[in-house]
Amino acid sequence: MLIEFNVTNYRSIRENQKLSMVAAKDATHQDVNCMSSGIDAIPQIVRTAVLYGPNASGKSNLISALAFMRSMVETSAVGIREGQALNVSPFRFDSETTNQPSEFEVTFIDNGVRYQYGFALNATRVIKEWLLVYVERKAQRWFERDYDDKKGKELWYFGSHLVGGKKQHQLWSDSTRGNALFLSAAVNLNSEQLRPIFNWFVNKLIIVGSNSQPLPFYTMERIKNELDKPQILEFLQAADLGITDVQIKIQKGQQVQLRLESGVAAIESKQEADIPSATLFHQGKGKNNFVGFDLNEESHGTQRIFAYAGPILDVLRDGKILVVDELDGSLHPKMVRFLVSIIQNAHLNKSNAQLIFTTHNTSLLDTDFFRRDQIWFMEKDKEQASHLYPLTDFSPRKGEALEKGYLIGRYGALPYFGEFNL
Repeated sequence: MLIEFNVTNYRSIRENQKLSMVAAKDATHQDVNCMSSGIDAIPQIVRTAVLYGPNASGKSNLISALAFMRSMVETSAVGIREGQALNVSPFRFDSETTNQPSEFEVTFIDNGVRYQYGFALNATRVIKEWLLVYVERKAQRWFERDYDDKKGKELWYFGSHLVGGKKQHQLWSDSTRGNALFLSAAVNLNSEQLRPIFNWFVNKLIIVGSNSQPLPFYTMERIKNELDKPQILEFLQAADLGITDVQIKIQKGQQVQLRLESGVAAIESKQEADIPSATLFHQGKGKNNFVGFDLNEESHGTQRIFAYAGPILDVLRDGKILVVDELDGSLHPKMVRFLVSIIQNAHLNKSNAQLIFTTHNTSLLDTDFFRRDQIWFMEKDKEQASHLYPLTDFSPRKGEALEKGYLIGRYGALPYFGEFNL
């Protein structure tokens, strides 16, 4: 489960911004919206968090920062070449931060162990990297890496709790390129002790950006499994889409791979592949009259819910963290509430899955639905720097009309429009 994410000097984010999933000392909806961490220092973690703010306030950049961190962990050891520039963008409205590294840190719990892992980098190399592990109350410093710019060399520290011995640690550090993460390189060289951290990023952290909405193929794969199909159908029927059945058909077709050349897409290769398609059936007039529609004939909202069905059930089953930018796209406000309520249902969410999402749907600002520590805001200051802050900063009363308060500007994070004349 995710405890906290910190990011500094990334895109519109200048100073350190922290998103915390640690529950406040408040009994409101605790049995539904919170889950036990198993750790005395932070006993309760919230299941969901929602982020509000005007367009261009930096909400997507916060999601992008977490996605960048995940991508670096997954690909830096094998997917980035020696000397290849890192696709990181610092805060560019300040001449000082332009030349400073961007920094990312995440704290999470996996199998009862708390990990605190982070790194700082610029476009050419990793500047710092560290890992603290809380097997018990006191932190164990497993490794730390620091680049000395004046000497042009890496400084390494390996704690006694990191298994492998001096020779193994030397091999791992020598195999870590300047633009790669030690964590990724060590796991690539079979460090089983560090593998749970790598796997948490790659397998348990699911991020859906605003420009990369989930494709329906994973849901189709789940439907092909006769054990999973009833769950998918139950989910779609609970969403009130009028769907009675789904059938998957496989056809041979060409899978086209594209590459970009000077901003223009060009065909790189065509491969023969099994292409699945879904037919959704609805009850027509008459008892046995079921009408089938290709998924592409359905509304954008239905297509979106269908695409989310498989991933959401996967997240619930395996206790993953789902992060979605603009969850409300093409969805009715009550549909968004339905999706969030699934994650906040302790009976359905037995594996401690979490959902973090951005939205403009203010109807969710409801103390009967969210705790006050689950609601966050993002806004920019006059220097174009994004600031993230929780609703709890305003100490709202229990039962306060949060939607009204937000729309009248009580909590900030609203767009302000000037006059427009022709």
